[in-house]
Amino acid sequence: MSEVRFRHSIFARLVLWAMLVSVGVTLLLWVVTYTTLERSSRAALVRAVDVELAAMADIHASGGQAELARRIEDRLVLSAPEGNASHYMVADNAGRRLAGDIATWPKLDARLSEAGYVTLPGRIPAYARATQLAPDLKLLVAREYGHDSALASAIGWAFLAAGAIAALAVGVIGRWRANRLAERVGRINRAFREPDEPSLEALAEGSRETDEIGELTRHTSEALAHLRRMVNAHRETTDQVAHELRTPLMHLDNRLVKALAKAQDDDDRRHLSDARAEIRHLVALLESLLDIATSEARKGDRLGLSPVNLSQLVTRVADLYADSAEESGHRFVRSIMPGITCQGEEMQLTRLITNLLDNAFKYVPAGGTVRLALEQGPVLTVSDNGPGVPEDEREHIFDRFRRGRSAARLNGTGRRHSAGLGLALARAIAERHRLTLTLAPRDKGACFIVAPETKP
Repeated sequence: MSEVRFRHSIFARLVLWAMLVSVGVTLLLWVVTYTTLERSSRAALVRAVDVELAAMADIHASGGQAELARRIEDRLVLSAPEGNASHYMVADNAGRRLAGDIATWPKLDARLSEAGYVTLPGRIPAYARATQLAPDLKLLVAREYGHDSALASAIGWAFLAAGAIAALAVGVIGRWRANRLAERVGRINRAFREPDEPSLEALAEGSRETDEIGELTRHTSEALAHLRRMVNAHRETTDQVAHELRTPLMHLDNRLVKALAKAQDDDDRRHLSDARAEIRHLVALLESLLDIATSEARKGDRLGLSPVNLSQLVTRVADLYADSAEESGHRFVRSIMPGITCQGEEMQLTRLITNLLDNAFKYVPAGGTVRLALEQGPVLTVSDNGPGVPEDEREHIFDRFRRGRSAARLNGTGRRHSAGLGLALARAIAERHRLTLTLAPRDKGACFIVAPETKP
């Protein structure tokens, strides 16, 4: 029986969604962190440049151009080799450098105290502000921000790595938890599919959990137990009904036998014999209906099934029909593969095979051929070259009390009246054993195939 594969499982989808959500949350946090960090860095950069420009302007105001140049040189010498370094330029109005490490005046108007992002020699990105210190003297202070971008990039990679680790952890842990949940749901499915004792015991064990699946397991266990009680009650009732009806009918048959032995008149003996035939037909009909009801009630129930050597069973049944086939003028062909076994009830499987063979020998005229084959699977095939089943009757051939036109023709020849329950009982027995009984399409004759059920 097929189990739900993990990639089709709802738990697998939940794990996948959890992994996608963890990745999405990580990316969102990275975007928020990067944006906040960038804004803070830019604000700090602007503030640092403005503070340093104000300090330079104070130095010029108190010490003049020479003092300003000396302090700039000191700062350039003392600036850290790593980090966002500051750069300076003191120039005249023509843009000629008088002090500092910047060689070319950028496109910033000192008279307007303009500020902006510039590219220093060496393709160094920087933020700069210019100011007019004197009528023919202007100052430019610039500060690099490349290390801030590198820091933001490093944080971004850290977030991506953390997100990947988080998604992987969610996947591993989620897969572990999903397997446990799938196993618990699988117990419920197995109990519905095969409501035998081991499945119900496993279901009862899983019902001790206190979560939603545990509650579902308890309800399922209770429902299946209720259904088993109903099936057992139905079985006991049908057995009692069968006993109560069969017993008086058999007593009546015995009385008819005694009356038949004492009868002196030929008409009386004929009437008594007809009455006995009707009673025996009624008993057979009753037993068939009870067998169908019992088989349908126990459909899917593995209780009572045991290993059966199907090859030996089919061989024994075929030996019985071989002699009668010779007497009736039929050709009986057998092809039985040895060593084939299955789980089942031997009596019911025997009834299934005999019903199919009875049906074949009943409708195939003398001189016809009936074939019986058993292959691995197990697959049992009963076919013939008789009149077959008309196209419009094939859909209902397994219905109860369904007698086709071939049966009607046989009744006209004087053969025993058929109740139309043989194929219905055969299909009920097959389904009881998780088998299917189908009528295969044929150009000539009929072909009944018994094979294991296939689940979608």
